[in-house]
Amino acid sequence: MAQKDELGRRGEQVAADWLQERGYTLVDRNWRCPSGELDLILRDGSTMVFAEVKTRSSLEFGHPFEAITARKAARLRRLAAAWCREREPGSTGVRIDAVAVTDAWSERPVVEHLTGIA
Repeated sequence: MAQKDELGRRGEQVAADWLQERGYTLVDRNWRCPSGELDLILRDGSTMVFAEVKTRSSLEFGHPFEAITARKAARLRRLAAAWCREREPGSTGVRIDAVAVTDAWSERPVVEHLTGIA
């Protein structure tokens, strides 16, 4: 497995743990369809939350949130709709969040969470 892939998986686990510690319930992860992949799908009360996780080993090449462009946000909306049609057809509360993880391998990774990005 490539080092980049290992870092991404570690960041997703850190993000999932962090969100669950704050009361979110993990429903699905790494859901794929022909159009792409959703990193984490969680429930926050009655709201389905689709979390895009971006992980960096440092801020040397920019903040992880900088990788979420308008085009990426639009794709996340389409993927969330596809997931809802397939898994939760009656979903009414839906939100797309972003989670940035830096220093993922340290004892205390840095986690930042933005709600409702798209």
